[in-house]
Amino acid sequence: MIDQNQATAAPLPSGSANQDFKHSFSPWFWGSLSAATVMHFLVFAFWPSMSVADVGTDTTETPIINPPTEVRPPEPPPPITRPAFPVVAEALADSDVTLPDFDFNDPPPPPPPPPDAVDGNISDAPTWTDFDIYPFIRNREELQQALEREYPPFYRDAGIGGTARVWFFIDETGKVVKTQIHTSSGFEALDEAALRVSHLYEFSPAMNRDKPVPVWVSIDITFRTRQELMPRAGAAV
Repeated sequence: MIDQNQATAAPLPSGSANQDFKHSFSPWFWGSLSAATVMHFLVFAFWPSMSVADVGTDTTETPIINPPTEVRPPEPPPPITRPAFPVVAEALADSDVTLPDFDFNDPPPPPPPPPDAVDGNISDAPTWTDFDIYPFIRNREELQQALEREYPPFYRDAGIGGTARVWFFIDETGKVVKTQIHTSSGFEALDEAALRVSHLYEFSPAMNRDKPVPVWVSIDITFRTRQELMPRAGAAV
């Protein structure tokens, strides 16, 4: 049997890390707070002083202008003077300014017609001739067939076209008397074909004051391939 009075008490086991941190929290907290207080005091006590730069502007006093006690309106404009009345002159003109009597039922004769004879032969070279009514083409459908017939096959198959401007000398009856190249198409074969077609043109006579006159005119003769005549895909017709 064990005597309770002789039994010795066993040592208490040491606490855990969490318990040790709780026991040491109070000294660390107050020590840190004291150190921070001392540090802030030293910073504010020994830190160099700072001042704000003066960025203000100089102010000047604006004088107050006192308005006048009485404001007078401007003077009214002078009245508009009435125009002077016309005065009939007593002096008479020295010369007679009356117009001669004119009978509207008997007007003066028209200017004379152009002379029949023209200096030189105008068919030798293109020259200007006075006319009022331009000669127009009478056989357009026949000329279209002639263009297709006289088109050189080599140029048509190769897709080569061109425009030749041709001089036409037209007599008083509208007949083509003479033709020559005015501006070349750039291809001799097309120019020769244009001259062959030009002799097939039929015109109405040019008129000058209701009188037929011989004239020189220039007309474009164009050779186009069928691809050029057909509208392109997507293009408006």
